[in-house]
Amino acid sequence: MNTRITPDHLSRAAVVYVRQSTIAQVTGNLESQRRQYDLAGAAATAGFASVTVIDDDLGRSGSGSMERPGFERLVALVCSGNVGAVYCIEASRLARNGRDWHHLIDLCALTGALVIDPDGAYDPRLVNDRLLLGLKGTMSEYELSLMRQRGIAARDSKAGRGEFRFMLPPGFCWSEAGRIEIDPDEHVTETIRLVFAKFRELGSARQVFLWLRSADIKMPVVLRNVAVCKLVWKAPAYHSVMQILHNPLYAGAYAFGRRAQRTLIVDGRARKANGLRKPRDQWNVLLRDNHRGFISWQEYEENQKLLLENAHMKKNCARKSARGGRALLTGLMRCGRCGRMMRVFYGSAKGNAHRYQCRGDDAHVGVGLCIGIGGVRIDRAIAAQILEAVSDRAVEAAIFASDQVERSRRDIIATVERELEGARYEASLAGRRYELVDPAKRHVARELEARWNDALERVSALERKIEELSALSAARPTIDRGRLLQLAHDLPAAWNAPSTDTRTKQRLIHILVQEIVCDLDDATNEAVLLIHWTGGRHTEVRVARVKTGRYPSDMAPSAVEALRKLGGHWPDRELAVTLNRMHCKTGNGEGWTTVRVRDMRERLGIPEYDPTKATGQMISLMKAAERLGICVGSAKSLVLKGVLPATQILPGSPWMVPVEALTSEAVRIGVQRVIDRRPKFYEDYQYDKVIRLPGI
Repeated sequence: MNTRITPDHLSRAAVVYVRQSTIAQVTGNLESQRRQYDLAGAAATAGFASVTVIDDDLGRSGSGSMERPGFERLVALVCSGNVGAVYCIEASRLARNGRDWHHLIDLCALTGALVIDPDGAYDPRLVNDRLLLGLKGTMSEYELSLMRQRGIAARDSKAGRGEFRFMLPPGFCWSEAGRIEIDPDEHVTETIRLVFAKFRELGSARQVFLWLRSADIKMPVVLRNVAVCKLVWKAPAYHSVMQILHNPLYAGAYAFGRRAQRTLIVDGRARKANGLRKPRDQWNVLLRDNHRGFISWQEYEENQKLLLENAHMKKNCARKSARGGRALLTGLMRCGRCGRMMRVFYGSAKGNAHRYQCRGDDAHVGVGLCIGIGGVRIDRAIAAQILEAVSDRAVEAAIFASDQVERSRRDIIATVERELEGARYEASLAGRRYELVDPAKRHVARELEARWNDALERVSALERKIEELSALSAARPTIDRGRLLQLAHDLPAAWNAPSTDTRTKQRLIHILVQEIVCDLDDATNEAVLLIHWTGGRHTEVRVARVKTGRYPSDMAPSAVEALRKLGGHWPDRELAVTLNRMHCKTGNGEGWTTVRVRDMRERLGIPEYDPTKATGQMISLMKAAERLGICVGSAKSLVLKGVLPATQILPGSPWMVPVEALTSEAVRIGVQRVIDRRPKFYEDYQYDKVIRLPGI
């Protein structure tokens, strides 16, 4: 027995710490694992009555970059003072960093516990043993750094030649010569090509995902379990589509080191976060034209640019793609004063109202807005320029649209046929396996028979699906190319047709226009639009702005005429407000006040407003809103919709609402709809205001 082990040590427990760094070592390096577990027998032979094996850290690195519950449990046992010895195969199993190692040695010295490995027993309370343990811990930490440095250098050198092997995405495999080649499985490759083709057609990864879902097309996915890779077919997922579109391997480029690690300090320990995407110029290796790909490098860069434009929440100054909505120039309008992209704001009052607005530096409170312009006139002016630019290509566009519909139908049927071919092979294989089994071995034969039946049912389901798709394709009306070409010659009619999708218009504009720089000319009250076409040409378009807040000049009456028509119907204060709203001026060019209205009314002999005569017949819109329990804006909305009857003596004058109309069924339903649209917090606020506040 070792003389360092005293009866005091034997009276306490021995702890055997077992650790391996990775899952691959746990499953592959079984001899090292067996040697560590054998230390429990050595501890029992030494005379320890109680031996505890801690193997919670199998598959966890000892570098200090990840949590080790087993090591924390070991430290807790040592701190309790009930541990007489800590067994390990070598110092590197306990820790690969000085922080954990010296912390454990200090605790062992305080509690009098030994550290035992196959080379001997060490007492941390002795200077020589403590020095030797410190050297072992330092060498263990240095050994890890040296091995990592050598491994990374060898890996990068091999990757620089395009020979370093890693798990390839669906559609590729490693050849016997160590080169990347396209998977010979036609079902896999055609599905990958279909994803790229639909992205070129639809221009959106999300639309590709939705199309695959609607067509019920399964996608290949590579599953990895340690060293085993398996290809399975699953329902389309959005991240699977994005991984295919972002991966440069599909463009024939060998790319390695596209993601990095980021080290964070959490609870005083270093934690590594994987998967941090790096810019292309910081990739470790990028070898173009390394192998045959599904698309060219130019197509790959165009796809990345389009994906970046689709990400509306990134890079405020970058061009954005079309996302639907009523605005045709979404993502194209750039502010001519600050250079930022202008946002689209949709009005809720009118169905066709929208506005392009530059928020400026809205990250700083109080900076204010930059410029803004109504979108309806802008869209019409740009649409006119677009129609003029593409009028010569209208026939080709019509033919392409017709072919595109038919091509989409054929793609779906071809994909299902390839899936049917694979299902027939699986059914044939299941049948051969069933025929080879001994019929007397019923517990095996029943399982193989069930698998064969499942495979046959899948074949039948795919055959029925192909028949349904073919019947649906044949039942669809054929496109009359003659009428289509005739319609193509009149492109404005097709553009302005109610059935034309706004997203289609947006995509056409994004193809032809790079961006539109907008500025305001205050001198002429015009919006100046500079169109940057994709081919490099530029066109300036000026659009007149609406002069808001002004009474139409052709409808503006004189002050005398307005007073003769409105006098007696409204108080002098309301008449002054109405005359100012109509931009009527006094004889010396001044605005109207209550005193000036009274003087003018008395000179013209117009009687004063008598509320006793008008109360029972007509009331103002404000009073009508108060009686209905809604705001004036909602009441005016009901008037414009024709729900609430109201009249105006002159345009711009106050509305006059009949009292008896407030109790009609149509008005009651309209008011209830207004109340139903109110948010919950508004009702709570009204309750507090009307009921609770008076009782305080």
